Amino acid sequence: MKNISFWERNWLTDYDYVVIGGGIVGSFTALKIASENKNAKVALIERGILPLGASTKNAGFACFGSISEIEENRKEMSDDNLLSLLELRIRGLEKLQNDLGDKNISYSNCSGYELFFDNNRLEQRICEINELLNPLMDENCFSMSNKDIKRFDFAKEIVVGLAKNKYEGSINPGKMIFSLKKKLGSLGVDCYFSTEVESFEETSKRIFLKLKSRNQSINITTNKLAICTNAFAKKWFDVEDISPGRGIILMTNDLPELKVNSCFHYNEGYYYFRNVGRKLLIGGGREIDKNKETTFSFGINKTIRQKLINDIQTFIIPNMDFNIECEWSGIMGFGKIKLPLIKKVSENISLGVRLGGMGISIGSIIGEKTANLILNK
Repeated sequence: MKNISFWERNWLTDYDYVVIGGGIVGSFTALKIASENKNAKVALIERGILPLGASTKNAGFACFGSISEIEENRKEMSDDNLLSLLELRIRGLEKLQNDLGDKNISYSNCSGYELFFDNNRLEQRICEINELLNPLMDENCFSMSNKDIKRFDFAKEIVVGLAKNKYEGSINPGKMIFSLKKKLGSLGVDCYFSTEVESFEETSKRIFLKLKSRNQSINITTNKLAICTNAFAKKWFDVEDISPGRGIILMTNDLPELKVNSCFHYNEGYYYFRNVGRKLLIGGGREIDKNKETTFSFGINKTIRQKLINDIQTFIIPNMDFNIECEWSGIMGFGKIKLPLIKKVSENISLGVRLGGMGISIGSIIGEKTANLILNK
């Protein structure tokens, strides 16, 4: 141990439960454990000052899938499996709202829209997806909304179709994590940020973890361990089907004449944009350079960045000057299949990762399921 006092060594080193990963999944895992074991010592460990993956670096969409995205998923899996996945997303969003409260995540039921660049069978396609979703919803979710193309001031010669999802909304991811952190604190969870888990080892009696921060190192022990680091879990579980996927986001300066006032998707959900006040936020584009974007490194892909800027100029706000005020990237976790990876890797270690770019919608439930594995429920 380095630069650790007697008091720290005797109070901060032994835990009943430890959760690695301070994002949405790790926070909900720790929350579930602490709420059901009020006398247990629980620690949450995050290597970033803020969650490092994508929990606070996403676009803040409270969504479960667009028309073209669901159609593409339908080619890859059975309708039953697809419905199970969509139900997971829908119920996860409900849990997020119920557990934290709309005010505490700045939830807005603003509806969502998908842009189409041809009108081929659009009305029929909407009907087919609504029919697919009938077992999950009391009313039709999607509807034609071509009349709104003009209202949003899109380039009508390019955007020729618009489908509306009345159940989509938006949140503030930073506020969400802040609210989770406050709840964890109220339950007595010890939260260690800017702390990296260098390694862990399981013995017949305990799990030993080596931690380090900038100028300290410490060894701690725990009875149970949950790993909720999404793509970064590959560091310890190389054989698991987990791949990183980088996503970039650009945000403009204030645009007083901006008419975009909702959440939008296009091209199978690979692209998305929304307003944040009078600023335009846009992200995605991973599919045009997937090899380079399958990375654990943060950064901005210049090819994708230019594609996003071109789309802004060409059909999103074609008659408006803008500047890119800020930009960032996040690392998501994907696999060969769309389902998340929730499993026990040993009697006392569980894994809750591979959220497939849908952390906002499924993170709360994945956290709860991971906690249940740890709690043997």
